[in-house]
Amino acid sequence: MTDTPARLLRLLSLLQTPREWPGSELAQRLDVSARTIRRDIDRLRALGYPVEATMGAIGGYRLVAGTAMPPLLLEDEEAVAIAVGLRAGAGHAIEGLDEASVRALAKLEQVLPSRLRHRVSTLQAATTPLTRGDGATIDPQTLTVMAGAVTGTERLRFGYRSGDGTETKRQVEPYRLVSTGSRWYLVAYDLGRDDWRTFRVDRVSEPFPTGARFTPRELPTGNADAAQFLARSMSRLQPEWDVDVTFRAPAEFVTARLPPYLPAPVPTGPLSCRLRMTVTDSLEWVALRLALVDCEFTAHAPAELAEYLYQLGARLTRASVPTGQRPTG
Repeated sequence: MTDTPARLLRLLSLLQTPREWPGSELAQRLDVSARTIRRDIDRLRALGYPVEATMGAIGGYRLVAGTAMPPLLLEDEEAVAIAVGLRAGAGHAIEGLDEASVRALAKLEQVLPSRLRHRVSTLQAATTPLTRGDGATIDPQTLTVMAGAVTGTERLRFGYRSGDGTETKRQVEPYRLVSTGSRWYLVAYDLGRDDWRTFRVDRVSEPFPTGARFTPRELPTGNADAAQFLARSMSRLQPEWDVDVTFRAPAEFVTARLPPYLPAPVPTGPLSCRLRMTVTDSLEWVALRLALVDCEFTAHAPAELAEYLYQLGARLTRASVPTGQRPTG
């Protein structure tokens, strides 16, 4: 193999396999001399790849962890697996999947060959994930377009549907994407309103970058970051609920089934615990989160939550079929 760049890429691909490669085997695979392999290893090191050499009669090379993350070479199946995993999580605002993950997805999909992009889309369309919260889903492509605009400081246009169903066209300077665990939001400066706004991403349609660059503005909240700005904006729009619930299960059992950003329940006995928290989420979301703990519980407050749970229970009871009336076979 006389093409040096192509040979280096092939060598790097081999070294990324978690094993130690004897120099003689690398030379045989690349059809070059052992001396050429040593020179190529030095080239990779100069590019920042931490290649470790072992001494001895046989000698060998392997790629080890370094101080920085060098570029990776992925096989087709590996690239598809990563893209599908990121898209599945992005579509449902899975906890822990933040803006960095969406940026990674945007970079990966930008360089995927068309044949692999088609495989990713096919796999995504053929699977149905278990939704959470109110089931609000989004197209991962919407997230990747927005993430690219945020990273590239590029103005963005999109259609937006407000809570009352009003459709508007927006042009914004995107600042950050924020995941709350149940939804994605875009924090941006709205040029039409001449003010900062937050947008639910599941209500955004047909986003596209305009190509116009901008200098990022500072948030009006001083040292607050985008997540804090979103929290303050939501608190002004939504009422706060002081939730008080007793679970008839050990505190460890309940804690393991609640989102990590919620406070831990306090044990009140070996088989009971109490959760007190203040939330700005919808009562529907709170009720579903409590039900997903999968144990008996009593909602002491607020009264609106207790009433909603009562009505929900009545609807579920009416929807159920008595055991004796269920079809058999």
